[in-house]
Amino acid sequence: MLNNLKTAALLAGLGALCMFVGSFWGTNGLIIGLAIGLAMTAGSYWFSDRLAIRSAGAVEVDETQMPQYHAIVAELALRASVPKPKLYVSPQPQPNAFATGRNPEHAAVCVTEGLLRTLNWEEIQGVLAHELSHVRSRDILIGSVAAAIAMGITFVASMARWAFIFGGGQGNGNSRDNPIGGLLMLILAPVAAALIQTAISRSREYEADASAARILGTGEPLARALERLEDGAARIPSPVNPAEASNYIVNPLRGRQMTQWFSTHPPVQERITRLRSGAWV
Repeated sequence: MLNNLKTAALLAGLGALCMFVGSFWGTNGLIIGLAIGLAMTAGSYWFSDRLAIRSAGAVEVDETQMPQYHAIVAELALRASVPKPKLYVSPQPQPNAFATGRNPEHAAVCVTEGLLRTLNWEEIQGVLAHELSHVRSRDILIGSVAAAIAMGITFVASMARWAFIFGGGQGNGNSRDNPIGGLLMLILAPVAAALIQTAISRSREYEADASAARILGTGEPLARALERLEDGAARIPSPVNPAEASNYIVNPLRGRQMTQWFSTHPPVQERITRLRSGAWV
């Protein structure tokens, strides 16, 4: 219920943002902003999972292609009391994974080729238990929607930037007549996108780690996996869109982050300590 409320608030905020930007161009701009906001809101809810999969360049794999991947997920889904999600593999060399979808019945789990090469199957089981914990708690909806919203905010900010530079028409509400508002839009929109990601991501990773440990009866496989994934994220660059970064089990942009304030994940060492200390029991 809480995640549903958060999702509704995020979607409402996206619509309001589009209308706010449109208002700089008067009544017509407000109407256009409303239309764009409604379209983005609907798209964020219904197609956020497809956007995430496409952004990762992932392809669906069946049981004949990867029988062990399917067998592990089927067993974990049974333990977690969720439907078995669709399974994907991304060609990215950085070891990582994410889950997406608007609900457990429409969920998808994706691992990278780098993860399959780096971890053993016991460690991969820990990662997959973490992702299915996100599915069970419906974190995947709010995470996917927030990612789509962040991309939408970036798009709107880009439009505002060019309109502010070149002007957007004449009369009341013109961006030239509102230089302060236009400048604030340029500055605040990317910050808003980053804060959305930060606000939803940190605590839910601890919760998903603990849930994964309870599903497996031990936190050690996931703890070992996190150590190796963190090392891989630090060494191997990733082309992941920053708006999608919060969906991954470890921050794929670790090498690019400038400050901890905008980090989309809690410190990996703290997550490992909690798993090994038995705090999840």
